[in-house]
Amino acid sequence: MVPLTGMPEVGANHDLAELLRAALERARVELSDGDVLVVSSKVISKVSGLRAAPHAAGSATQPPDLVREHSTRVVAERVTSSGTTRIVASRAGPVLAAAGVDASNTGPTGGTLILPRDPDLAARALYAGLLAAYAPAALPRIGVVVSDTAGRPWREGQVDFALGACGVEVLEDLRGLQDTDGRVLSVTARAVADEIAAAADLVKGKRTEIPAALVRGLTAAVTTPAAAGARALLRPVAADWFTLGTTEAVRAALGAPPGSTAASTVGVASVGPEEVTVRLRRAVVLALLGLDPPVEATDIQVGDGRVGVAVADPFRCGLVMARLEVALHSEHLSDWRVERLSGSADVSGRTSAAPDEDD
Repeated sequence: MVPLTGMPEVGANHDLAELLRAALERARVELSDGDVLVVSSKVISKVSGLRAAPHAAGSATQPPDLVREHSTRVVAERVTSSGTTRIVASRAGPVLAAAGVDASNTGPTGGTLILPRDPDLAARALYAGLLAAYAPAALPRIGVVVSDTAGRPWREGQVDFALGACGVEVLEDLRGLQDTDGRVLSVTARAVADEIAAAADLVKGKRTEIPAALVRGLTAAVTTPAAAGARALLRPVAADWFTLGTTEAVRAALGAPPGSTAASTVGVASVGPEEVTVRLRRAVVLALLGLDPPVEATDIQVGDGRVGVAVADPFRCGLVMARLEVALHSEHLSDWRVERLSGSADVSGRTSAAPDEDD
């Protein structure tokens, strides 16, 4: 991996291919077969003018409306110290925090950078620019990867991945081949383009002012520019086991999918610790959501480790109890007991009657 240093702060008036050529010359590196240029998506966004207006001086958070505009669906949402953070399926393709909309390292003018709608097209455009920058000499067999950064389920930290690609075999499908013991591989498919992006990030990064790197020695991975781009790495929704977060899946089943008005009415969970009373309040609102005719919150009474339902009609009482059990699960309070009350309760939250012995 070779860091491409000395690149200036770029803007819409810069020729990125020429800047990369100059950086390679400073590094005394000549392009050769099997080289892959990895370029941060921020640089692509800057030279493409994909920038929203400044929204808060010194802030690295993202305006909610801008995130929604560049999302196709919300996967999960949590309240953080800087507002509500949403994990979404971005219009650029991947599932990302805040649709990849970013207010960090945006340059002296500030504002917010937006991902290209077609990152593979952006990679192909950069490849075409390199063809022109090196003309009339022939360009060696190289690839281009546009990288971005994302977190991962089950793992702390973030890694770079291939947002867009050109001239790279993005996926090495080993299914049907044999391992070293002669056993047939049934699921192994290496995300080569993602591995290249992650490797390049070892020599570039957010704090080093090195937005690009050359990864050398990838002759087997470099292919024709007409090959499939990084979009081929996106898992189809029908095959995705994790289309919603755990809490969001439960809440969606009760009529409050993430990102919806109903979810805002219920309230969004925080990433940090919360009082049990706050979580119970959300569970009650969620359980009563959309009931017709409505059930009043005063018919739900909270005691020590239990929630009582004082609805006279047995069927509707059972319905509310069932929804409450599910809603409590969404708040990780499934050990709380839901029971029917034979009488009503006062507004203070104290039960005014013992549980019905028949229930």
